[in-house]
Amino acid sequence: MLAAVAVVPAGCAEFDDSTAATDWRDAPELTAEAAPQPELPEMDDSPGPGSPPSSETSVPPPEGCTDYDKAVIATCLDTVSAVAPLPSDGSSVSALAGERRSGRVFLVGTDGEPQEIATLDVEATGDGGLTGLALSPTYAEDGLVYAYVTTASDNRVVRFSQGQSPKPVLTGIPKGPTHNRGALLPGTDGALLVATGDAGTPSATADPGSLAGKVLRIDTSGKPAEGNPQADSPVYAHGLRSPGGLCSTTDGGRLWVTDQAEQHDAVYRVEAGEPLSVPAWTWKDRPGVSGCADWTDMLAVATSEAGNVQNLPLTEDGSVGGDPQPTLDGENGASYGRIGSLAQVTGDVAVAGTVNKDGGEPVSSDDRVVLIVRQPSSGSGRD
Repeated sequence: MLAAVAVVPAGCAEFDDSTAATDWRDAPELTAEAAPQPELPEMDDSPGPGSPPSSETSVPPPEGCTDYDKAVIATCLDTVSAVAPLPSDGSSVSALAGERRSGRVFLVGTDGEPQEIATLDVEATGDGGLTGLALSPTYAEDGLVYAYVTTASDNRVVRFSQGQSPKPVLTGIPKGPTHNRGALLPGTDGALLVATGDAGTPSATADPGSLAGKVLRIDTSGKPAEGNPQADSPVYAHGLRSPGGLCSTTDGGRLWVTDQAEQHDAVYRVEAGEPLSVPAWTWKDRPGVSGCADWTDMLAVATSEAGNVQNLPLTEDGSVGGDPQPTLDGENGASYGRIGSLAQVTGDVAVAGTVNKDGGEPVSSDDRVVLIVRQPSSGSGRD
């Protein structure tokens, strides 16, 4: 039982909490205080200079970095393995997008061209690099962003803001030849959730002295968050191999993590202090699960190998109630290829990043950041 786990986070950092001198949050039209509205941003249907006539039935293929699909909000990036939506009132959508191999972070949105706002020092070997982004729970006040990165010596959580160097938050997460990627999710209670891989050592997942293969719950300084199963440990749950994403309901009452396990891909319902041993759903065909979004009656799981979104119907108690329905596969909606990251913006809209330049078949506008609208429930499921 995880209740017996105790990890002393020797890598926690102490540093100044002052806000960055440069304010870069006003580029998109955002209202941080407004409640998210389940609507897509309104986009102009008139063709721009050099744009082809609009079509009701098809979207022309991209030309260079120009993509005529209105769901695409950024183009010509590289391996977008991390996205973090900015607060939105629903009239426009903006997000931070991180490139796994370069460590560059961009501000992207429906209102303008991508703006590079930071470059993090990363080592991208062994599927590592920049693989997670999350806004500070008090982002509207401090403008801080958290990132999960692989360095020359370890995997770690850092935080940064435009104009300031990144500062370590939690260091010493084991690094190995593979399974270095991780995921971040800001908790609704002010904590930060961190999913870590096993760094190529499966036994580390159950080791109470290791931060590998875990879901961690920390405060903004990297210390164990209040209310953890063990007060002196950041460990919230254990049993991961190569996590792809974390997501939850808007009230935080339900938490999920996806994982590329040894024999299958899986999604787990995370419970405090419980091992991740019984998946909510498994995929034997290994589609490469990445980010996810909880739509209340449906769980959307993006895939990097199959290149689609798997929509799992949910029952009232949060159990999976039927087989996943694929979308964005070229037959059921457009296809954007390999999807490496997914994060929820509002109750009906998510933002995703593609990783086609990392083993896929990129088009001229790849890699891209794309808006995804929730699919209506199919109504199928177990009685």
